[in-house]
Amino acid sequence: MAAWTWRFETADGTEVPPAVQPEEFTTQGDAESWIGEYWKDLKDGGADQVRLFEDATEIYGPMSLHAQEAEAAEAAEAPEA
Repeated sequence: MAAWTWRFETADGTEVPPAVQPEEFTTQGDAESWIGEYWKDLKDGGADQVRLFEDATEIYGPMSLHAQEAEAAEAAEAPEA
């Protein structure tokens, strides 16, 4: 069974310990749901970006944790239709 894990990094790619300790996830969706829930705590704890791995294979990244904050702010400012 594959294990999905996150790597937490500063903006220059240096690995940092996460502010919230993740588990090993059994699906990509579970891993992505977790990051969606904890990204702000992770950013506040010193991580600037993350990479997602399936076992030893990098699936994607780096993904900025700051970009999600900007998207959330833009969504909050968008006029309602």
